[in-house]
Amino acid sequence: MLPKRPPRTGQVGFLYLPPYRVQGFSIAGEETCVQVPELDVAFDIGMCPRIALASNYIALSHGHMDHLGGLPYYFSQRTFLKMGTGTAICHAAIAPDLRAMMQAWIPLENQRTPHEIIGLEPGQQVQIKNNMFLRGLAMSHTVPTLGYAVLEKRSKLKEEYHELPQSRLRDLKQEGVEITRTLHVPIVAYTGDTEICPALFGEEFAKAKIVITECTFFEQGHRDRSRIGKHLHVEDLVPLLKAWEAEAIVLVHVSRRTNLALARERLHDLCGEENLPRLHFLMDARVNIRRYEQQLAEMEAQAATAAPLDAERD
Repeated sequence: MLPKRPPRTGQVGFLYLPPYRVQGFSIAGEETCVQVPELDVAFDIGMCPRIALASNYIALSHGHMDHLGGLPYYFSQRTFLKMGTGTAICHAAIAPDLRAMMQAWIPLENQRTPHEIIGLEPGQQVQIKNNMFLRGLAMSHTVPTLGYAVLEKRSKLKEEYHELPQSRLRDLKQEGVEITRTLHVPIVAYTGDTEICPALFGEEFAKAKIVITECTFFEQGHRDRSRIGKHLHVEDLVPLLKAWEAEAIVLVHVSRRTNLALARERLHDLCGEENLPRLHFLMDARVNIRRYEQQLAEMEAQAATAAPLDAERD
């Protein structure tokens, strides 16, 4: 009898949530790495799936192995491929240990791998792109943990100047009057591993366009397990969905033993049918592929409709 073939490697989950891609791999206890390429950031690094190498920034939520095991490889491969020095952002409490981990690789490899590690306290932030900042948020897990929000810095005219003509506004600016105020608009928020905590109801999550949230447990009998491990249970989503205005909520860190059909039923029963269109499982390949194919078909139909109009104008 021939031996069985080895199991297939995990398929990268993919969602197109215009104008952003959310992609990666996330199975509770095994590996979590969720990348948003347009923002140049991956949340956690798992075992460093190849797609993560393109991100200049890795936002590490906490120190559990399934969330940061691939960090040395990420640094090493970026150097090997001449992609520049990678940067890991983490909770300030674990930054010294991560630096020590990288130091331990020096005698093993007989070389020093370029890397940068930035520790943040909750509420602190770092710039990752022009007008884009990554802010650390206090989460509640079994070890020091950060959630994150990517914020876009925007300038908005102060209300008292809305009725003034452009000429007057120019004069005020030349006189040194501050006519605008600075806003930090949440684009994407990521929970990392956490139980229910105040930061999940803060503006960074409430106003984010996309929320990426762990939801590890779905079965009714697993409520105690979620409390012991300080993870979110599907029942926790009920108050969160009322607070979150997000157009899309991506569920990650689902246990491999979870039946996705059953999980969708639980979402329907607890969260209501009106919320289902904005709830997505990152690792539900069949549903996500079908959704993407529909997006492609709609785009092609729009292009076909626009072509005759463009021809008439010509």
